[in-house]
Amino acid sequence: MTKETYFEEIEQTVEERLKNVPAEQLVDRLEKMPVVDVAAYLKSKPVDELIELFKQFSPEEQGLIFADFPYELQMEIFQKLSLKHFAKIFSGMNSQDRIDFYRKLEPEQQTLILPFLDKASREEVIRLSAYPEDTAGGIMSTDFATVRIDMTVEQAMAKIRKDAPSKKMIYYVYVVDSNMVLQGFVSLKRLIMAEPGTKIVDIVYRDFVVAYVDEDRESVAFKIEKYDLVAIPVVNQQGQLLGIVSHDDAIEVIRAEHTEDMEKFMGIIPQEEDLNYEETSVWTHFKKRVVWITSLAAVGVISGMIVHRFESAMEKLIILALYMPMVADTGGNAGSQAATVVVRALALGQLSVRDWFKVIWKEFRVSVLIAVCLGIIAFLKILFLSWETTIPSQFSLLAIAITITIALMLQVVTATIIGALIPLGVKAFGGDPAVAASPAITTIVDITGLLIYFGTAVLMLGL
Repeated sequence: MTKETYFEEIEQTVEERLKNVPAEQLVDRLEKMPVVDVAAYLKSKPVDELIELFKQFSPEEQGLIFADFPYELQMEIFQKLSLKHFAKIFSGMNSQDRIDFYRKLEPEQQTLILPFLDKASREEVIRLSAYPEDTAGGIMSTDFATVRIDMTVEQAMAKIRKDAPSKKMIYYVYVVDSNMVLQGFVSLKRLIMAEPGTKIVDIVYRDFVVAYVDEDRESVAFKIEKYDLVAIPVVNQQGQLLGIVSHDDAIEVIRAEHTEDMEKFMGIIPQEEDLNYEETSVWTHFKKRVVWITSLAAVGVISGMIVHRFESAMEKLIILALYMPMVADTGGNAGSQAATVVVRALALGQLSVRDWFKVIWKEFRVSVLIAVCLGIIAFLKILFLSWETTIPSQFSLLAIAITITIALMLQVVTATIIGALIPLGVKAFGGDPAVAASPAITTIVDITGLLIYFGTAVLMLGL
């Protein structure tokens, strides 16, 4: 089920539940529902009606609901409300949601809203928006609880109540010293179960994983996944606690990185934002796809030159032209498969460039097994489909079938090795392996495949 389908079902369900609710009781009923359901219900309404209902919630509730709206609806609400009113909604959002929305505003809009924010929110927005978006600092939140290591449990609980972090960020309480250097963490459960006079230093967990503020966001997400964390603390080089990255932020990062890698791999220029297919214009789709396709079409002229070079061979034995697409398609599929496997392994940290020989050796063995299977199928296919084909007397169908089969098997092996080598080569030169796009691999494999196909035919059949 897609995200859009899920939200459509939510809207239908919420609509049914609120169908006969009197207008004066509607907000009361909505306030008792999960934020995601409220957002789904409101976004289905005309924007003016939405805003009237929206204003009846508290600023904190408005902030949480607003964060669940699509960006286009967020901007429409932003433009319709006064800056003074919107500043209250903005302050009610979680810190990471605030930064995400703030970054999407034009510089002029950013300068307009800043004066209306309270001092703490203003300073936080300016500080967090300074970090690059692809780093831990760019996705971290300041919505967390800290206690000092020299406190007692009773003092720590009092401080947590005073700081009042959001409920979803209070699973871990981070322990720092007087200079905000991270010393460890305690779980909320352990705090509650401990005696009030117990020292935090006696119950702190000191074995913990951290992310550095300038660390790549994908690396941070993988740490959260690897160690099964609810959140990971973000520190600077001095070990001072700056923020946290939660597991739901990590999921968003992994999804965004996966989308970006798949777009690159399929020869589509990635966008800065994860765009909805239906909401993206034809012109935008065109711009995302045209560069690779036209470039590879130009490179494809080489294939035409090779075919032209062996035109006399095909005139002597026209049956070669019938099975040329089969060999080319098989090679393209084999190369794309190998590239996909290697790109994924590199992205997950399962391989490094130093493992190139092991990769090639393994892919060679895999490709030989695949080539044998496909070779048997191709051989039988040629005999079955072409047994009535007219063939010049100096050639036999059996010899032709063996020749094409050998060419196809060689193509599978070479295509697989090429598909595995290209991502490793790109990575070795410091590039993104995902740019080893599937269309590019297919084009390269087509060229090598034609050379193998006609070269085998010339050598074995004496054309």
